[in-house]
Amino acid sequence: MTVPRHIIEVAIPLYLEKTFHYLVPERLQKDAITGRRALVPFGNRKLTGYILDAAADSAITNLKEILEILDSELLWTEVELEFFRWTASYYQHPLGEVIRTALPAGINIQTRKGTAGEQGALTGGKRTLREKFYHPGPVLDPTRQPSAKAVEILTVIREAGVISAGELRKRFGTCTPQLKRLVELGLSTAEEREVFRDPFKNSSVKRDEPRRLHTHQKSALDAITGGLDRQQFTPFLLYGVTGSGKTEVYLQAISHALELGKNALVLVPEIALTPQLTGRFQARFGGGIAILHSGLSDGERYDEWRRIRRGLARIVIGARSAIFAPLDKIGIIIVDEEHEASFKQSDGLRYNARDLALVRGRMEQAAVVLGSATPSVTTVHAAEQGRLTLLELPERVEGRPMPIVELVTMKGIKGTISPSLAHNLAETYEQGRQAIVFLNRRGFATFLVCAECAKPLTCPNCSVTLTYHRQRGQSLCHYCDYAVPAPGTCPSCGGTTLSELGAGTEKLEHDLKELLPSARIVRMDSDTTSGKGSHERLLSRMNDGSADILVGTQMIAKGHDFPEVTLVGVVNAEASLGMPDFRAAERTFQLLSQVIGRAGRGEIPGRVVVQAIDTEHYAISSAAEHDAARFYREELEFRREAGYPPFTFLAAFAISGLSEQAVSEQADSTARTLLHLKSELKVRVEILGPAPSPIYRLRNRFRRQILLKGADRKDLHRLLASWRQQATAVSTVRISVDIDPVDMM
Repeated sequence: MTVPRHIIEVAIPLYLEKTFHYLVPERLQKDAITGRRALVPFGNRKLTGYILDAAADSAITNLKEILEILDSELLWTEVELEFFRWTASYYQHPLGEVIRTALPAGINIQTRKGTAGEQGALTGGKRTLREKFYHPGPVLDPTRQPSAKAVEILTVIREAGVISAGELRKRFGTCTPQLKRLVELGLSTAEEREVFRDPFKNSSVKRDEPRRLHTHQKSALDAITGGLDRQQFTPFLLYGVTGSGKTEVYLQAISHALELGKNALVLVPEIALTPQLTGRFQARFGGGIAILHSGLSDGERYDEWRRIRRGLARIVIGARSAIFAPLDKIGIIIVDEEHEASFKQSDGLRYNARDLALVRGRMEQAAVVLGSATPSVTTVHAAEQGRLTLLELPERVEGRPMPIVELVTMKGIKGTISPSLAHNLAETYEQGRQAIVFLNRRGFATFLVCAECAKPLTCPNCSVTLTYHRQRGQSLCHYCDYAVPAPGTCPSCGGTTLSELGAGTEKLEHDLKELLPSARIVRMDSDTTSGKGSHERLLSRMNDGSADILVGTQMIAKGHDFPEVTLVGVVNAEASLGMPDFRAAERTFQLLSQVIGRAGRGEIPGRVVVQAIDTEHYAISSAAEHDAARFYREELEFRREAGYPPFTFLAAFAISGLSEQAVSEQADSTARTLLHLKSELKVRVEILGPAPSPIYRLRNRFRRQILLKGADRKDLHRLLASWRQQATAVSTVRISVDIDPVDMM
């Protein structure tokens, strides 16, 4: 009798389009199930493989056997696998890479490349933490008495009932000999348990209660809870002005989901927003919350992932990668600040977490709430078309007024701070209130220029100027981190007189200190927030009143709620309008509206001073007048005429390499192939380019791009799929395809 062969389909976490089949030896057959990883031979290496399913065809020949099963628990469910497959298909990315992205970093095992049969060195694999816990023992009256210190320790163990060795060491210092003695005497028993690293261990919050909702909040909450009660996919756009109480609606909607036995997933755009939001969730719900973002150590992230997988957390809060959280029974998904570009991954699997939230919500039959004071143009259009249910919060809580905005034209005004902003800053400081001053460029000067040859200092690796950082004493490239001592000499002519042009947040901080020498100023940009916990430390100074003025880039513009901030200043408001991107006006309007909304969120009305060379552009004037309807009307008309989303779908080819000629030839060849396939398939897709990327040289790589625009998404995906089947590239040239691109630079 022939024993049937057990064959499984496995995805490998490499950039390979197909999956692979392996034989399962009899000793591993009961453990080789979907949702686990296997160690598999692959060429002359051993790699982690992801078990997808039993093979449909049991007659496949020339198969290798898997070596080991790496997990005793399931790492993903059938529903999650369906989500991974959809993501791989839509973004045309290998399934193994999608699953690798979804799993916590560092758990994969592989061997270094070597000769056949060589064992190699196993790498990766996160270890769980284990710790001893002590209980009172069965013996009450031992024949031999322990030491005085041991008696003290025993008293604490008996009071606690169970306590960790770590907690005992905190109280008593080194106490291993005493603990060992207590166990020997039968006065205590010890057990080893798995423990989780706790990212909340240094935080403490007071519990709060649900707040009374105003009429619009109540209507929005009723709509969301109605969707939850129906337990079917219901997508919403919660469109609320800054300070209108969106977070309270989130909290009460999640509370309703928990009461129904469902769980909640909350996505935020940036790490900087996570601690403040997490604090509010802890205050409302206490425990059962997990966080996932890149600010955690690998160990913390791994432990949070395991807590979620085991059902120990019912609310997950995180940045874009949290869309892959192993959370089951999802009842509600919230995407806060849904318009933010940071929900889009810029390399590897180039997914958009906001879009995937809608996909996962449909698969889970959940309510999905996209929330923003400045929703994206495509989201507003989707609501107008009825694909999302629009919920509006047009007023601030407690009827607080929107801030008064003054537009200041900077023509003829020297310096970074206008007389009007200077006057308002001095007045706010004298009143003991706080201010925010926003400039979306870090560094001291935009760049240095030679007084003799008039050439700016540029990066030798990238097509950009170097930004002058006075505190570092360097001119720095913000793309590749190339740095030279500053002010230094001119590399073009050797001149020693270098002048500063433009201003960044470091220069703005310097000017504010000259204007208000006794004011306590905090600067928040990527130069000051690189260390772990730096966001929280800086923001806490605004929260506890130990800072008077917060200066920063876009990371201070949204999500923060400082009741004592009554003044906001905006420097160089039109900076982002000059970007070579069709979304430039949208991003300018969103950024200005968000930063304007930081003023007057407490009991005292707010005031805003917006400085710009040209204050008449509709993105700037609409934000200043709190007239979002006008902005969306004009922007949608522009998009319709120009043929950009939401009226078309995009895909961008990025072609880069160290050889300019090889990149140019590959770009031309790719464009010809696409044109040929377009004709062959008879698809309605416009092919633009190839053309140099806006930043033509980046980290020593020359870059060209091709943009595809299709009125029909299926046509666009058919063309891309066909191209992938016959794509060829020079080994020295890299080609990447970004579906639904957000960054066109």
